[in-house]
Amino acid sequence: MRTDSIFYKLFVKLPSLFFELIDRPDINPQAYRFDSVEVKQTGFRMDGIFAPVAAYSDLTVYFVEVQFYPDEQFYRRFFAEIFLYLRHHNDVER
Repeated sequence: MRTDSIFYKLFVKLPSLFFELIDRPDINPQAYRFDSVEVKQTGFRMDGIFAPVAAYSDLTVYFVEVQFYPDEQFYRRFFAEIFLYLRHHNDVER
């Protein structure tokens, strides 16, 4: 896994530095664990995407998800799917 080794080493040795950088020096760094974490990608299938054809590539992309049952994790899952889509489709402008 690739990490920015300079900052990784700094935050491992001086975890309080992170909280100083985000202007929260009052936070106890001992209450946190710092690690470089690998996130494995699982398969996602969206209900639909309205993506503009090549001639209209400047138009907005619309993500469609139809929900018929309560799902407390809906927004987490939906945004994760959108961000993974955007990561793998560099042609999306908006």
